[in-house]
Amino acid sequence: MTRRVSPIQAIRAEIDALFTADRDLVEVLEDIARLGARLMIQTAVEAEVDAFLGRARYQRTAAAGEERMVRPGHRNGHCPTTIETTSGPITIARPKLRGTTEAFASRLFGTGVTRTHALETLVIASFVRGLSVRDVEATLADALGPEAALSKSTVSAICQAIVTEYDAWCRRDLTGIELDYLFLDASHFTMHDGARAEPVLAAWGITTAGKPVFVGLAAAGSESTDAWGDFLADLVGRGLRPPLLVVSDGAPGLISAVEQVFPASLRQRCLVHRLRNIAAKVSAADQAAVKAAYWSIFDLTGLDEAAVAPGQHLVELIQARIDAFAETWGRSYPAAVKSLLTDRHSLTTYLRFPVEHHKRVRHSNFIERTFGETRRRVKVIGRFPGETSCVSLVWAVLDRASRGWRGFTMTPAGLRVLQDLRRALLHPPAQLHPASQTVVTAATEAA
Repeated sequence: MTRRVSPIQAIRAEIDALFTADRDLVEVLEDIARLGARLMIQTAVEAEVDAFLGRARYQRTAAAGEERMVRPGHRNGHCPTTIETTSGPITIARPKLRGTTEAFASRLFGTGVTRTHALETLVIASFVRGLSVRDVEATLADALGPEAALSKSTVSAICQAIVTEYDAWCRRDLTGIELDYLFLDASHFTMHDGARAEPVLAAWGITTAGKPVFVGLAAAGSESTDAWGDFLADLVGRGLRPPLLVVSDGAPGLISAVEQVFPASLRQRCLVHRLRNIAAKVSAADQAAVKAAYWSIFDLTGLDEAAVAPGQHLVELIQARIDAFAETWGRSYPAAVKSLLTDRHSLTTYLRFPVEHHKRVRHSNFIERTFGETRRRVKVIGRFPGETSCVSLVWAVLDRASRGWRGFTMTPAGLRVLQDLRRALLHPPAQLHPASQTVVTAATEAA
């Protein structure tokens, strides 16, 4: 660690570096959780030192301001300190001071650190307690005793950055985002005492430049047409333009809202969700065979270059395979085949798009994996005390994870396909006004 890189900056660099490696998302999120805990604890300790000395790191005593008490002394590096939490040991850089008239003792950890609930304390303080200073203080007092609680200024410093960042993200202008693909999904969390789990709606997409972008997140009472419609209308109200393709599961409310808000956009039904619907109606003995047959419908391996060119002919080829699947399995599992044939044309919409994008735009499973990781993490918390707490935690996980999402390859041939689709769907030739057509017809007849 160089002299001018603070421990907080070093931890942030470690978090950012995780996304440059080609690793499984779940493994990356595990490391993010540990580094995130270190970052929060390190921030709290550094804030304590700032309050103790009366000035920030590298700030001179004379510039610190007369309104606060400035103690003599200065920082003298850090020493590693391991904290045993209920989620395992983590190591922070504990500040060392020199030239002080009194010894510095962290009010969070005390003079001797053995075993604390620091991880749980700070995570709950920042996310689960709704980012309230009063609740943070109460949580710290419950976990560490009233004498170990942090000051209001320290708690505020920890929470305010998260509040500001989240609020700005929720209100940001979306006019600069132009999407080829928009992915929509929801995950359910328990937010209110005695109530059933409620959905958190999420939207992310791929821009016309092939870059991934996390678009929107909001809590909702249900996955109704009104709930999804309000969510999408908010995005449009902040400037989001219609995408070429919307990818989602088969929730009726979601489909209805998409067709209302983005009537010109094409719609792709998630192939993974559809397979789950089919497999649920098949016996255990035939599960493997049915799943293999299902995926073989969409397998383009072995086809020549002309056959896999995106367009209507490729859609017709896969639709014929769907008919063959129905013929093979229809007698044994009529309910499963009916599930496949319902809204069947939305299963092959992706075949109109560049071939190199097919495997990633035919399902919404990517963001669902991140949702699943979020659900697994909050099991230790139980019920959230409210919507703000829940959405804050989900946003924190998705926002950090989105920085590591891979973009799409944009080839010249693929760009031509997308350009043709954009022209046909979103910028069709202008139609003559009915009144104008009447005038033209009358003039023609008179001539």
